[in-house]
Amino acid sequence: MKILSVDASAKTASAALSDGDNIIKSEFKNTGLTHSETLLPMIQRVMDGTDFAALDAIAITAGPGSFTGVRIGVATVKGLAFEHNTPCIPVSTLEAIAYNFIDRNCVVCAVMDARRMQFYNALFAIKDGVCTRLTPDRAIALEDLREEVKAFDEVMIAGDGAALCYENIGLKNTVLPEGDAVYQNAASVAKAALHHAPVTPVALMPTYLRQSQAERELKLKQF
Repeated sequence: MKILSVDASAKTASAALSDGDNIIKSEFKNTGLTHSETLLPMIQRVMDGTDFAALDAIAITAGPGSFTGVRIGVATVKGLAFEHNTPCIPVSTLEAIAYNFIDRNCVVCAVMDARRMQFYNALFAIKDGVCTRLTPDRAIALEDLREEVKAFDEVMIAGDGAALCYENIGLKNTVLPEGDAVYQNAASVAKAALHHAPVTPVALMPTYLRQSQAERELKLKQF
């Protein structure tokens, strides 16, 4: 199954072309440039002559994450998929983070910064190459997350909110991965996508766990 996978859900951006479990080519950037400038050129380099018509599906981290990043990623994938009506596979950003560690036996606490010491989060157990979800995707306060994480012997904290979470959670059973393994990336999106059903390009939509700040402020003004 040949899949183009894309992530633009946070400050990093990445794309990968895969065939089953084999990653043919991938690219990852953490340069601080806007995804609107970097994402399409990155996808074109990863495709490297492969016809979009040859794809079985396009996978995308549909959220949670940066409202702008998620919208750019989903809109880009919808645009690419419409020409050939290519099936799309939405993947939870938090699940994609967990798949960074699919070759280890561990508990992964996937976290993305939701501001004010809250995190978009989910917990996953990985054993013998199988990723099992322990919690739904949710927005959770640090103190509540701390109580859950206490229950495990060792927990890998990963995601764009990992450093902030690790520095403030104050638990000795937590580990912060080194290098780019801490961030979500399209190669892991590709691995997670193999376990999810595709949808049509029309049905592909962003997944938000709460309203944006602008939407919350507008709602307050209406009362």
